Amino acid sequence: MRNTVEIFEVGPRDGLQNEKAQIATSDKIALVDTLSSAGFKRIEVASFVSPKWVPQMADSADVLAGINRADRVSYAALTPNMRGLEGAILAKADEVAVFASASEGFSKANVNATIEESITRFVPIMEAAPMPVRGYVSCVADCPFDGPTDPADVARVVEKLFAMGCYEVSLGDTIGQAEPEQIDAMLNAVLEVCDARKLAGHFHDTSGRALQNIDVALLHGVRVFDAAVGGLGGCPYAPGAAGNVATEAVLAHVEDAGYATGLDAKIIARAGQMAQAMRG
Repeated sequence: MRNTVEIFEVGPRDGLQNEKAQIATSDKIALVDTLSSAGFKRIEVASFVSPKWVPQMADSADVLAGINRADRVSYAALTPNMRGLEGAILAKADEVAVFASASEGFSKANVNATIEESITRFVPIMEAAPMPVRGYVSCVADCPFDGPTDPADVARVVEKLFAMGCYEVSLGDTIGQAEPEQIDAMLNAVLEVCDARKLAGHFHDTSGRALQNIDVALLHGVRVFDAAVGGLGGCPYAPGAAGNVATEAVLAHVEDAGYATGLDAKIIARAGQMAQAMRG
């Protein structure tokens, strides 16, 4: 099993959320349907946040209602609060995600709360969610407001998310500036509080080091990586953040290294073309 790598496709949500021009719901559905035939186990397709803050995700319920759900694919949604969870339940999301930050500056910019306050808000979500809950941790290496992140701070947040009931935690290099040495130090700290098999890596490729950072994570036993088809993405609350690492690049890289993914590269390439066309 450890010779396999799972790519968690986040393009339809994390990839498209930062696009300023509104993308047609039908185009989002077509992208998800194409990705559903590529062999992914999990695809993040929706975000139940206020349309005031992330207008691109205002049609999340319509997207979940319109897709052709493939067998053995889990369709995920981001849910920052109870209202979001209620929306995800009504839309029949298969799993949901909550998100915290390892840096106070980003937490305040992103959710207008301290780290501790933001985590406390997840308690009712964890208690009420009838589906698995994944956790995201932002700024695990660097913060656009606070500078380098202390690995011990990342470990503390990760430990709290698992204690609350998250089944997996995704570690995000939100602004894509991390050096491999930073990822190594961060994972050394995080692996003191959890098993590598419960972690995922979420690397943005702003500085072109995402694949190097994936290699470091692989050495630590991490076998799940978030990626966005076509390299879509960014973060509206992280100045300077460019796109997620491209699914196509991660797929080729890990398979060249001898890991099996179970993914169809031709279908993913077609989905990447669709994704890029949405950007106009």
